[in-house]
Amino acid sequence: MKTLYRRVLQPVLFKCNPETMHDLFVVIGEFAGKYAPLRALVSALYEYRGKDISKTVDGITYRTPVLLSAGFDNNGRLTRILRHMSFGGEEIGSVTARPCEGNLPPRLTRLIRNKSLIVYKGLRNDGVDALIGRLRRTPRTPSYVLGISIARTNTKEVNATVEAGIEDYAEAFRKLNESGMGDYYTVNISCPNSFGGETFADPKLFPRLMAELAKSEWLKPVYIKMPINAPWEDFAKLLDTADKHGVEGVIIGNLNKNYADLDHPEDAPKEFRGGLSGKPCFKLSNELIRRTRLAYGKRFTIIGVGGILTPEDAMEKFRAGADLVQMITGMIMGHPGLMKEICEKYAEVYGGRS
Repeated sequence: MKTLYRRVLQPVLFKCNPETMHDLFVVIGEFAGKYAPLRALVSALYEYRGKDISKTVDGITYRTPVLLSAGFDNNGRLTRILRHMSFGGEEIGSVTARPCEGNLPPRLTRLIRNKSLIVYKGLRNDGVDALIGRLRRTPRTPSYVLGISIARTNTKEVNATVEAGIEDYAEAFRKLNESGMGDYYTVNISCPNSFGGETFADPKLFPRLMAELAKSEWLKPVYIKMPINAPWEDFAKLLDTADKHGVEGVIIGNLNKNYADLDHPEDAPKEFRGGLSGKPCFKLSNELIRRTRLAYGKRFTIIGVGGILTPEDAMEKFRAGADLVQMITGMIMGHPGLMKEICEKYAEVYGGRS
């Protein structure tokens, strides 16, 4: 299946518009998730069935330590199928307080030689109310964790002032906590593809956002999605604020804004058209994971994301100090069995219970 996919199907898919392909796979995945025979077929091909490699982190048990990163299942439509592809959970979103159309196309661009995607979605999603309604109607998949990432609605009005942005975050956060949907929540402060940019990745403004969110009762673990282009001095200040407000963990990290980090920068547009996923994130993410673990010990749960293209890449994230890993681009640039291979490698390296 792996050889067939790479030699026959993937070259065809790569000739098609990447956003169209993404939307098509979401439709197919949602359909397959509704029917037991289709779930069983996907499971037979791609579900990890080896030794017990489950991990309990912040009171949540993950069947496998491999999660789907935010940015793929924006509206929570794939929650019934992804477990059968060896994911231990996923992060839905980022979702915003109001429905958001996102940026103008192209919103996804493949950089195949660079093993990267230019992501310019602009937080396109149906809004937090629609997500809560969908999750209430959808049966929960056993042994499958649902995280939900929130961000600021990508409109000029919401991005006009810091105060409006804070209230927008707080509205989505309040609604999620009141609904009880999801197992953990992530505050995405580092999306580079919105009108206001990464306003709250500023160490001077981040405390204001967290002070407002702290007014809500936190019913689930809370994580922060961190930038990876920030200098360590600023990154550490963000961690200090997270520590002060009792945040359980950090996700390291978001998209890379520096096109010079590509192996073939000539393949990218000359002007910024979105952040880079995949390989250009790998070393930056790993270094920040190492430094965070060294500086803060076990204070924070660390979820490592960025550039996991092979099982060994995932192991490097764990060696750097990650408790769990997330991925998207490796699944796209590689093959749909990659998550199973990572789980098998994890069992080999870190052991497991028979």
